[in-house]
Amino acid sequence: MTQKNNANSPIPLAPNKFAKRVISWQRQHGRHDLPWQQLNHPYHVLVSELMLQQTQVSTVIPYFHNWIAKFPDFNTLANAEEDQVLSAWQGLGYYSRARNLHRAAQYVVAECNGQLPDLPELLREVPGVGPYTAGAITAFAFDKPAAIVDGNVKRLFARYFGIVGDLTTTSINRQLWQLAENYTPNHSNRSYAQGLLDLGATICKPRQPNCDECPLQETCNALATNRVDTLPTAKRKKQIPTKQGYFLFSLTNAGLLLEQRPGDGIWPRLWSFPELKKASGIFAEHGSFKHVFSHYRLKALVYSASSESKAERLHHTSLKRIALEDLDQVGLPAPIRKYLDTQLQLLRNS
Repeated sequence: MTQKNNANSPIPLAPNKFAKRVISWQRQHGRHDLPWQQLNHPYHVLVSELMLQQTQVSTVIPYFHNWIAKFPDFNTLANAEEDQVLSAWQGLGYYSRARNLHRAAQYVVAECNGQLPDLPELLREVPGVGPYTAGAITAFAFDKPAAIVDGNVKRLFARYFGIVGDLTTTSINRQLWQLAENYTPNHSNRSYAQGLLDLGATICKPRQPNCDECPLQETCNALATNRVDTLPTAKRKKQIPTKQGYFLFSLTNAGLLLEQRPGDGIWPRLWSFPELKKASGIFAEHGSFKHVFSHYRLKALVYSASSESKAERLHHTSLKRIALEDLDQVGLPAPIRKYLDTQLQLLRNS
């Protein structure tokens, strides 16, 4: 059993009382001005949920506005070219989310008559929609009962119920989902789901939580047992390796030389500086950049071609020179875009 109780442990609120507290708090103190909340339109909710995966709300808001301006509905997105989609996503990272959103729109148009399903089990059939996203869409877009468990909810539940152990393990993850199912009310689901997320984001924060302002403080296991700072149980940090990469920077009057990367590996199908297999003896060193992925650090050395003919001798199948004014039409990885912007600024200042 992963719940740890002692003489000081309070009895958790019954599900109906727990939900009542969360809903009441959310209506008075929760977030109500997020752009995707204004209409609670299923398409807007889907876009926001995929954008919010592994990305903070403050970062997502401007991207959400730009996305809706470019792709206002499922049909527009479904009919867009992939390069247009990736370009609009540029800077958010984790580009598989953009591809999933594109595929989701195509699925909804082709298989659902342009209407997003309103039940979790049907939503799970939509590309890119997992258990949490299906629950979030059901609650936020349709105000129907559905369990949600994300990082905020995990942290809130671990503290409130006194759950000890690595939250990413199968057994504890199953326990968290079971609690979420048991505690999901049959009414006011939009307010309840938003309340859980808001409590985790603004009150039950990872560090320095505002326990004095929490509506659940009287029956919180971690607070009663002085374990707020130790729950959730910290995961052991893994050492990630560093890998060396080599890229070519070639900018001429005809444009910037780019290659579309393959569908697997890093930056799949994005446009990047051509990658070299090893350090080059025929190109001059130009600069360097670093980038941290989830599973390794990239230390990149950038070369420049002394002539256009040298650059064109690369035996790459998807090379293309793109005019600078057209770069906003393709998706560039964030570190490539940052390096390019720096070089262009240096050229303007020279």
